Formats: sequence, C-alpha cells, structure tokens
Amino acid sequence: MQNRTPRIPKQPVPNRAELDARLTVELAAVVTGARRRALRDGDRQIDTAHLLHSLIESDPAVRAAFEGGPQLARVLGYLVQRSIGYGLRWQGSVEDSGAVPVLPDPGSVVRGTGLEGGSPSAASAMAGALERAESRGGVRAGGLDLLAALATDHECRAVEVLVRGGVDADRLAARVADAVGQGVPECGG
Repeated sequence: MQNRTPRIPKQPVPNRAELDARLTVELAAVVTGARRRALRDGDRQIDTAHLLHSLIESDPAVRAAFEGGPQLARVLGYLVQRSIGYGLRWQGSVEDSGAVPVLPDPGSVVRGTGLEGGSPSAASAMAGALERAESRGGVRAGGLDLLAALATDHECRAVEVLVRGGVDADRLAARVADAVGQGVPECGG
C-alpha cells in the first residue's frame, strides 16, 4: 500500500560554516559561551539571558553601551544569581516571548540564526541581530547588533534582567543604534 500523504521536502538547514560567516568571530564565541552556560546551568535551551550574560562577559563594546559600572554590576549580579540557582526562577522552562512559534524540539534550529538549541526568543534575537547587520550594510552581525535585538523584545528574559538591573531597555537600544550610526565599530568588524 502506498502512502498518499505528499512528502514535504525538508528545508535545508544552513551548515555551520555558512552561519559562522554571518557572525563576527566574537559573536560566534558569545553563542558558544551561552551554549556552555545553558548546559552547565541544566537548562533545556539557550535563552536570551544566557546570550546577554555571555555578551557582557566577552564584548567590551557591549559593556560600554551601559550607563556605567554600577548599572552593569547590577545586571551582572542578576545574571550570576540566576546561574547559581538563585533569584530569577526560569530553570527547566522554555522561554517564549511570542516572537516566533514555540519549537517542539529543543534541538531545533530557527532557520539561519545559528542558534541550535536556542529558545524561540533567543533565535528571534539572533535573527534580529542578523537583520540589523544587513540593514546597515554589514556582512556579519556583532555584539551590539545582538544587544539591540535583545533590548527591543520586552517579553524576553534578557529584558527582565535589564529592567531588574535598572536599565531602560528602550534607551539602551537607542544608545546602541546611535553608537553604530556614529561609526562605533562592531566587534570583529
């Protein structure tokens, strides 16, 4: 007996080299760091708070986008509390700000984002970073692109951390846009 259900060809998933070519070396390292942090924390998926934590740790341009040391210290304090199991209570749950449909498989890839195993919100942020880079004529997305994309999703965990740390997410996104518009280089160009 033949199966009458038409076969839908699988959509090609970009290979790792293609994805890495769309991210600066530094942003690719941020994604790797976020993946390690999620695994170490026992989380099912990389979420936007993992991305924010890794961004702040590794990118001087991202750290400079904040309004100074005390604000940055408060944000890092919330991120550290989360990573050691205190404070924000997200472990074991899937982050979904509604930006993209929830993926049934935690190992799924939101096409073209390079974020295997990412939450829908994290994948949306990566896609937003890639779009920002393309809109300014950049070949690769950098840390400031991702920071701006994270700050504009008011339903994601990264913005919850920012707000708890005393950061106005809209103002942060505007500061990043101004900095990039004034020629502040993205990390890794």
